[in-house]
Amino acid sequence: MTRSSGFKVGMGIAIAALAGSQKAAAQTPMLSVDPSQLPRLGTIDERFQSYNVEMVEVTGGRFWKPYRASASAPSAHGAVNAGNVPAGGNPDLYEYRKPVDLSNRRLRALAAALAPAYMRVSGTWANTTYFAESDEAPSTPPNGFRAVLSRERWKAVIDFARAASAEIITSMATGPGVRDAAGLWQSDQARRFFAYTRSVGGRIAAAEFMNEPTLAAMGGAPRGYDATAYGRDFKAFIAFIRASEPDVMVLGPGSIGETAAPQSSRPSSSEFINTRDLLAASGSGIDVFSYHHYGAVSQRCSPGQTTPEAAVSEAWLASTDRTRAFYQSLRDEFAPDKPIWLTETAEAACGGNPWASTFLDTFRYLDQLGRLARAGVQMVAHNTLAASDYGLLDETTLRPRPNYWAALLWRRVMGTIVLDAGVHQGVHLYAHCRRGIRGAVTLLAINTDRTTAAILRLPVASERYTLSADHLQSAEVKLNGAALELAPNDDLPRLAAVTSPPGPVEIGPTTITFLDVGDAKNPACD
Repeated sequence: MTRSSGFKVGMGIAIAALAGSQKAAAQTPMLSVDPSQLPRLGTIDERFQSYNVEMVEVTGGRFWKPYRASASAPSAHGAVNAGNVPAGGNPDLYEYRKPVDLSNRRLRALAAALAPAYMRVSGTWANTTYFAESDEAPSTPPNGFRAVLSRERWKAVIDFARAASAEIITSMATGPGVRDAAGLWQSDQARRFFAYTRSVGGRIAAAEFMNEPTLAAMGGAPRGYDATAYGRDFKAFIAFIRASEPDVMVLGPGSIGETAAPQSSRPSSSEFINTRDLLAASGSGIDVFSYHHYGAVSQRCSPGQTTPEAAVSEAWLASTDRTRAFYQSLRDEFAPDKPIWLTETAEAACGGNPWASTFLDTFRYLDQLGRLARAGVQMVAHNTLAASDYGLLDETTLRPRPNYWAALLWRRVMGTIVLDAGVHQGVHLYAHCRRGIRGAVTLLAINTDRTTAAILRLPVASERYTLSADHLQSAEVKLNGAALELAPNDDLPRLAAVTSPPGPVEIGPTTITFLDVGDAKNPACD
């Protein structure tokens, strides 16, 4: 990326403003940025920062077992959808969850604070979920399905989305239960699903045909399912949508597993379907190119793939760019000029590692948003809002984890106009126009170095919001030194800034700082 005149970069010696020896000061990265001159790169969707609620959360069923066993975990004996596990999955990796209470006041309030957003209700389990034909849902799934979604539970999703100012994204059932004798996908289930949604005042904004078709076998597709079968089915899906639901955006293909460690989670090489083959067989028709990304498979499913020590490494953080570049090249070839959405991502597949719920993962969370916005990706849906170790909220208490507080700060200060802050040594720097204030700029500075501070020199005053923790794997995060926690009655705390005068701003080791420059007067932000 070409560096603009908006900043001057120098790896100089940090002067006496920094405490420490001359040797330490000489190693301190120092860069100068003029926020008034940062050029515009592009824009992102106003719902750029979004989230997933897994279909299995809505129906109830077996999802990733927490690393810390819960003494109050509900018994699966006689429970609805208790046997619903992805094809070939090890039952020992999962734990039964009752359907999530989408009417919960705290859950709704915390989701609404991130609005506007997309709420994606999908996942591997959605591929084989039966939508009930009437208000009386069957107690067991019909043949060819593994779970039942009652009308009552789907109405709860619609009500939650309305309360949280979220637009719904979902995917279709694609398993044996929705196919005719010849194995062809039929639209009957989808037709009822959309019709019921409209009848209760809901709206599905966008839909993927199948969750992760590269792993179709894991998602319950018929034996021998391949790219040709997918192409045939996808064309039938497109015909249905265009004829019956013309206002619904079609996302696709929603692939995963071709650039990073999740390859090891493939059912087998013979069952994995390459995205290129899927796109070649399905033809044009998508409105948005979608893909998924996990930098690794968690230790729950594949021990040893990642470590806490690597969680702030350049190689780990850059995996986001590698996956995006791979799928963007396919977008350019098969669906040029279509927007790109990352419709599922988190710290690691299989529910996340133990440190996914700590401050250590907040570096990945915010760095990923910064990288993808800079690259032009229009939407990023974190998996999940409140389930398993990678949830933004603790699934038992629904209290915010560090990544939620990071998400809230992003929502408050990072606008939809993306600026070019350049690429620097020593600190990851991103810039957007400030949300809601003309001419203002917000800088996001992420220092992943565990021992060395960085110095960012600004010509004007700024309001500083620094996230830190007493130790990196802490479940508690601090804002400008004060612990963030819900106030009485579940009110969000005031996110108070500290004013930094013109000149050097220290970005401490393994800290994350938003700098709100209200007086930037950047013409790109008018």
